[in-house]
Amino acid sequence: MKSPEKLIQALLPELVAFRRDIHRRPEPGYAEYRTSGKVVERLTETGKFQITAGIAQTGLIATLCADKPGRCVAFRADMDCLPIAEKPGKPYISQNPGYMHACGHDGHTTCLLGAALLLAQLEDRLHGPVKFIFQPAEEEGAGGKAMTEAGALMDPEVDMIFGLHGWPKLELGAIACRSGPITANADRFDIQVRGRGGHAAFPHDSVDPIPISSRIVTALQSLTSPTLSGTDRTVVTVTRISAGTAYNIIPDTVTLSGTIRTLTRKSQRMAFDQIESLAVETAQSMRGTAQVEIHRGYPALVNHPEAVQYLVDTLAQSTEFEPVLQPMEPTMAGEDFAYFAQKKPAGFFALGLTPKGECDPPLLHQAHFDFNDDALPIGALSFAELALNFWK
Repeated sequence: MKSPEKLIQALLPELVAFRRDIHRRPEPGYAEYRTSGKVVERLTETGKFQITAGIAQTGLIATLCADKPGRCVAFRADMDCLPIAEKPGKPYISQNPGYMHACGHDGHTTCLLGAALLLAQLEDRLHGPVKFIFQPAEEEGAGGKAMTEAGALMDPEVDMIFGLHGWPKLELGAIACRSGPITANADRFDIQVRGRGGHAAFPHDSVDPIPISSRIVTALQSLTSPTLSGTDRTVVTVTRISAGTAYNIIPDTVTLSGTIRTLTRKSQRMAFDQIESLAVETAQSMRGTAQVEIHRGYPALVNHPEAVQYLVDTLAQSTEFEPVLQPMEPTMAGEDFAYFAQKKPAGFFALGLTPKGECDPPLLHQAHFDFNDDALPIGALSFAELALNFWK
């Protein structure tokens, strides 16, 4: 019987080369034409997959054993990059100025490709369809929503779906997961604070919106609610302040923009209400006005207990590799795998990236981040084990 571990080791040089190639040529959301094209090209070479490309512009689905009648398990990876200029230091640095794979999607894509190539050699051990979903535009464009709306979970209908994210805060070899919310609602706000402008030498003749805005910012940083549990956190961060045209002019308006991160619908509703009342009442108390606009973003990603239990049991019993399974606290980052999890039982897990003993690794969304190639076989084998045991 072919060993998945030996098969993935045989594939590893190709996977490392593939990962570094797409790292060198990163593509932003809905523009991942080259990346998806290379995936299609490689999977087509096997002659084993039913492939549908061009879903949500650049997404694709490759189905193995599409005609088998059993339940269907699916796996998803994101392909897009971030608008960050990469710092020099590696031979495969981004050749697309101003863009880089700072969130590890090159690694996610390669893990999924590795799992697909591995399972194509073990198709006799599969008793139903296995879908490999390569998704565009996770960072900003809600590619997960676009893929689900385009029918990615149908024909054949998916029964359970899994995804991963490389995690530099975990040691290499570790896999962390949890039931319930694992990433946050990621919403945005704009607050326009209005006063009455005038000459900076005569502030008593004006209503200065800058001190009003400063007080609002300070209050937002400590926005919490005593009616929420200790694990139901709320994070409100002001990330942009826009005001003024000259050093000697008090402006009429200030615009505050930022993000709201919550883990449940209850805390989300409460945060929206608190931001509205806090901004309006603070401005009124200082003779100004405030108008609040809330923009809904990605929903919280909620892992299904059944999917998480299956993931933990399967990987704990693996004879192919020995991942270090760990519990995981929810993160306040956003993740559009949430759209898949709203439709089907889902298990999303964190894949450790940092070599043991490294104390200060580059973090996600930093200009010198790089996915650890040593994590590629662990991610690919995790997906493969979840497929191979799905019908037992």
